[in-house]
Amino acid sequence: MRVNTTDLQNAFGKYLALAEDEDIIVVKNGKTVAKLVRYCEPDFYYIHEEAKGYRSPRKISYAEYIELVESTDQRFELIEGEVHLLASPGFDHQVVVSEISAHLYAYFKNRPCRSLTAPLDVRLFGLATRFEENPNVVQPDLMVICDEDKVSRDNRYEGVPTLIVEVLSPSTRGKDMALKLNLYMKSGVLEYWIADPAQKIMIRYSFTGDRDIRDMCTFVAGETINSIEFEGLEIALKDIFESG
Repeated sequence: MRVNTTDLQNAFGKYLALAEDEDIIVVKNGKTVAKLVRYCEPDFYYIHEEAKGYRSPRKISYAEYIELVESTDQRFELIEGEVHLLASPGFDHQVVVSEISAHLYAYFKNRPCRSLTAPLDVRLFGLATRFEENPNVVQPDLMVICDEDKVSRDNRYEGVPTLIVEVLSPSTRGKDMALKLNLYMKSGVLEYWIADPAQKIMIRYSFTGDRDIRDMCTFVAGETINSIEFEGLEIALKDIFESG
């Protein structure tokens, strides 16, 4: 598919989704200037020391994923048919998670929505109409849900979080910034924050109801990240990265 730079800028999310099935050729003033292609992660993003004996040479079914999960105490995610091992997080990662969690808990206490932390399975299905058509299972570091009616009788959450927060680590950087960004956008998540402890920055994405990128903003040292969806929800980056 060929698309001009203006159309790409105005509907980047749409073309990001289309790139899963075909290359997007970017044209400016009649000349080809770039190509948007589907991102395929190298093995080290989802095969870690904890699972040297496990390989994912092909896309697997949800039934196979469940069989794998039930055979071990290790935690996995299923994204677009590929299995990703969740390695044990480091100290800096957990400090950042704890700081953000404390702010979210304080804000949402006695409010209709609820903030939660991993591990909790979230079942998403992108642009499909049913989970069975495109099964994905993720465990975000933090999330805010406003649809507790989607908690099933067996105590499982089967809705779509309004806000998701992922904290980067060396083994998850590519997955969080590419695969999960695309999955969350397509699945109807309205806001996505990425915390980067190494660079001490926060990235905020907000998405439209049509599942496209509405806004992307980077917050650096000395600034305060604020929510698009929840008025008054804001956290100073010094509180996240300079605690203790």
